[in-house]
Amino acid sequence: MNHLYFGDCLDILLELDREHNGKGFIDLIYIDPPFNSKRNYNVLFESIDLKDATAQKQAFADTWSNYEYLDTLNQISAIDKDLHHFLQALNDIRISDSAVAYLTTMSIRIYYMHKLLKDTGSFYLHCDPTMSHYLKLVCDLIFGEKNFRNEITWKRTGAHSDAKQGRIGFGNVVDIILFYTMSEKVTFNPQYLEHDERYVESTYKYKDANGRRYRLDNLTGPGGAAKGNPFYEFLGVKRYWRYSKEKMQKLFEEGRIIQTKAGNVPAYKRYLDESKGVEANNIWIDIPPLQFSDAEKLGYPTQKPVALLERIIKASTNEGDLVADFFCGCGTTIDAAEGLNRKWIGADISHLAIALIDKRLKKRYPGSQHKYTIKGFPKDIESAHALAEAKGGRMDFQEWVIEYLLDDGVLNQKKTSDGGWDGYITFDNEESKKEFVLIEVKSGNVNVKNLREFEQVVTKEKAALGIFVCFEEQVTTPMRKLEKESGSYNPKLFGNRYPKIQILTIEDLLLNHKQPLMPKFEKTTFKSAQKNKEGKGTMGMFD
Repeated sequence: MNHLYFGDCLDILLELDREHNGKGFIDLIYIDPPFNSKRNYNVLFESIDLKDATAQKQAFADTWSNYEYLDTLNQISAIDKDLHHFLQALNDIRISDSAVAYLTTMSIRIYYMHKLLKDTGSFYLHCDPTMSHYLKLVCDLIFGEKNFRNEITWKRTGAHSDAKQGRIGFGNVVDIILFYTMSEKVTFNPQYLEHDERYVESTYKYKDANGRRYRLDNLTGPGGAAKGNPFYEFLGVKRYWRYSKEKMQKLFEEGRIIQTKAGNVPAYKRYLDESKGVEANNIWIDIPPLQFSDAEKLGYPTQKPVALLERIIKASTNEGDLVADFFCGCGTTIDAAEGLNRKWIGADISHLAIALIDKRLKKRYPGSQHKYTIKGFPKDIESAHALAEAKGGRMDFQEWVIEYLLDDGVLNQKKTSDGGWDGYITFDNEESKKEFVLIEVKSGNVNVKNLREFEQVVTKEKAALGIFVCFEEQVTTPMRKLEKESGSYNPKLFGNRYPKIQILTIEDLLLNHKQPLMPKFEKTTFKSAQKNKEGKGTMGMFD
């Protein structure tokens, strides 16, 4: 079971709950939802200097608005009275409406995530200190206080000064990760860190003939018959020992026991390279934040390092277990789960996120597309028509075409009516200058007049190319004639010619996997992943 879901995770959670008849089936859920902040999270694209477009997409735009959350609060009253009383109490006192709206929105989703976990399952909630104390109370009510395991503090950034922005207080450099389990019968594999260099120098201060570092460990045991330790003489020293005389002799012959001087108590040689390291605690400072220059960095502002998710997944699952992330964003949880041979479920409300994760997996793990399915997108022309004709679904249809069917397509967020353009793709020309390709998507009836108007927009905006997308039955002979007469884009270096206006049908894109005819220069709308020498893949600059 490897599934990517497009849509509001609440709808997906309810669907999964119905499919599994209310029985838990997931081993680990990690979520990193948007924080309760004015900052625009889930911005998936770096800004591009285009006059009439912003290359960004927000998810959860109105999900926890100050009026919608009241309906959710009523829904919670029917499923968890205590949770409802808590949220209602917050609503009745001097807590901001936005905070209560956020907590209400999160509460109902966490409630259904709890239902989907196995009795041996674990839950990790990544949040910031402004909401972590409220969210802990929510999780205490849903999971039970006794199932709270840790408040993990992750140092997410280095030096940071909020004072420059006028904030009073010390710079905030940490995120909080709340760790809960369903019960005490839970999968947990302790994780180990490398020893500190100074500790190694002071503790493992001996080296054998092969240069292996070791320290001397005590071999004696507490005395008395009740302790069960044998008493005998070994290398001239009489003591209660941890091991039998036979085992001691065997260890001595193997070179694992040393007597530094005649008469000294023999000691055990404990090698550094045999140590697991130091067990990880709940302060995580050893996993650095991503820097812009990191190969793993993808351009997603709240992207977490794969190493962070690998630690969580290794600790709370075994190979073959099922991991889920219902706010999967740029797909770091999915990436880590795939790399660790876990099954996974990912969900996000943004078309961009799902398309992005799809590309990420294909680049990181060639052939992985045969191991997962994407749910929530049309799979045939009939369902594409249904999306195009759905009430309020016209923009969804445009998003699906531009952000998923077209490679590297970006939605024009400022487009509000006909006569403009719906999206674009960018690439660098042979002179390393940015060129852009305008996209127009039509879901209803079209004619040659619409195509001519789009051609004029392409010329006005000085775009390299224009891509006109519609259903196959909408294409007329005059439209094909105009397409041929529109001229071409001619790269100077290679001399190839590309039709200035290109008509692509939904059938072309969905069924025949066609893409626009474009120069084969590097496209710059997205930064891409790069494979390492082993073929496993390392992430490029953008995801």
